Amino acid sequence: MGSLIISCLLVVNLTKINLFHSASIAQSSQPVDLTVSAAASLQDALEAIKLVYQQKKTEVDITYNFGSSGSLQQQIQQGAPVDIFISAAAKQMNALEEKNVLLPGTRRDLLKNKVVLIVPKDNTTIKSFEDLGTDALTQIALGEPGSVPAGKYAEEVLTSLGILDAVKPKTVYGKDVRQVLNYVATGNVDAGIVYFSDAKVSDDVKIVATASEDSHSPVVYPIAVLKDSVHPEAAKELEDFLFTSEAKTIFEKYGLIPIEKAA
Repeated sequence: MGSLIISCLLVVNLTKINLFHSASIAQSSQPVDLTVSAAASLQDALEAIKLVYQQKKTEVDITYNFGSSGSLQQQIQQGAPVDIFISAAAKQMNALEEKNVLLPGTRRDLLKNKVVLIVPKDNTTIKSFEDLGTDALTQIALGEPGSVPAGKYAEEVLTSLGILDAVKPKTVYGKDVRQVLNYVATGNVDAGIVYFSDAKVSDDVKIVATASEDSHSPVVYPIAVLKDSVHPEAAKELEDFLFTSEAKTIFEKYGLIPIEKAA
């Protein structure tokens, strides 16, 4: 009789263990929706990374919100549900850090980029930044410097060359760097200043000059998990993946420069 009772207890306990194990597996594979707000210049690289990551983490669904870093910052400050933010400049991330909305310990510098001058592929008139201050230029597209970091960097380059005042009356402003790229690719303007990574994704433009690094602030992309993230652990896992060699290879393919050492 005693042996029967012990056997029954063992069966009950093993059943409990199996049920607990099954519940743990089910819980760990629950669908996770992550929203990533990122600078428009990262669109192609991040879309490629999404395909790779979601094959590894089948329970994770990534939704991107691309735009100018300034407008994304404003959306976050106004309560938009975002798990991860990647800015094209420190300014916007600093503002959010001051508002205490970043998850402590998750801010790191992820990437660097270059500032380039592009023209429509059949343009042979403009060959340098200096040409922008001459009659060779009718219209140029820049990002809105107040909200688009690429626009701020562009103005710094033009200021360093002493031609900003000459260029301003000919400037058409884009809401983000991809709109600037589109203006040039469609031939609506004679030139534009964008990131190297943007120029690489269009066959309708060509790079005619690369700004020297001492002509503008460093182009650095910081990343952080937001404190209000619904899935902070999953968000941190995705952030960590962006620093892996696999992700770095993808970033490099799209003209971005991974920062080897995380801050």
